[in-house]
Amino acid sequence: MDEDRHAIRLDQFLAHPPAKVWRVLTEPDLLARWLMPTDFKPEVGHRFTFRTTPKPATGFRGVVYCEVLELEPERLLKLSWSDGERADWTVTWRLRPEGRGTRLFFDHEGFDPDDAMQRMARRIMGGGWRSTHERTVPALLDEMDELDERAVR
Repeated sequence: MDEDRHAIRLDQFLAHPPAKVWRVLTEPDLLARWLMPTDFKPEVGHRFTFRTTPKPATGFRGVVYCEVLELEPERLLKLSWSDGERADWTVTWRLRPEGRGTRLFFDHEGFDPDDAMQRMARRIMGGGWRSTHERTVPALLDEMDELDERAVR
């Protein structure tokens, strides 16, 4: 089966309940710790930005313009995702309870495989999304567990 050149797709298991994973996806202070600083609000229609260091060599100015397109608490978060110039994508997280944890599906869709800049963006972001989902998000969830345990003591 050929890889989808129009998307980045991830499927991972997180040993944390959907409610906790949802917090990491929707609380601005937590989003800033694993993704980028943001003025996100979990409300359909809310327009917001993510801000980070510009990368002139790639044409990225450091701002991602987004809108909440769909939202089902602890189940689905779909955003528009744009650089404001050449890229108009969607980013979707779907959460499914699995045992005591969560199966997290991630899709970043809408890449134009005929556009050299979008091919480069897909390659770079594919590595970034994998790294954050496989390492940074689980580490943050584990840290949240430790803080919860300390609060109980």
